Amino acid sequence: MSAFKLCGFDVGLNQRFFLIAGPCVIESEQSALDIAGELKEITTSLGIPFIYKSSFDKANRSSGTSFRGLGMEKGLEILARVKREIGVPVLTDIHDISEIAPVSKVVDVLQTPAFLCRQTDFIRACAQSGKPVNFKKGQFLSPHEMLNVIDKARAAAVEANLPDQFMVCERGASFGYNNLVSDMRSLAI
Repeated sequence: MSAFKLCGFDVGLNQRFFLIAGPCVIESEQSALDIAGELKEITTSLGIPFIYKSSFDKANRSSGTSFRGLGMEKGLEILARVKREIGVPVLTDIHDISEIAPVSKVVDVLQTPAFLCRQTDFIRACAQSGKPVNFKKGQFLSPHEMLNVIDKARAAAVEANLPDQFMVCERGASFGYNNLVSDMRSLAI
């Protein structure tokens, strides 16, 4: 990962720790505000840069009957309120190219689901959004295969005359069925 400025602080392999945290999915406006407020208080007291993360829609749920979220319109309203009232940068997942433009108007960082990390057109569109992107490593890839994802993103950014603002998030590796194992040795690639 190249070093760059993210939400007012420096990120990169030789930079200090920062935290992306929050509930997997937005369940309500009040819970989002409460959680973001608590996380901000904790990280501020520890001097840790913080980005609030929560999804408006988890389109990749295992079961079709699982709660997916509040939807893009309501979810983005809540993320905008968290950003405005709590005073923290926000990150959310996108699952489709059509979501990039409206989501980019609200959030500070885009995040891709692990299962979409090899979708070239999706990666290119994210990279050309002008926003920093956190690419989640697919559990079916080795850490070094994520270099291909970053290479796709960098090439798209160069074509659009945009900076390299890309991160990789360790998502684990499949170890048998329904078992993910995080290999912390893969973090500094």
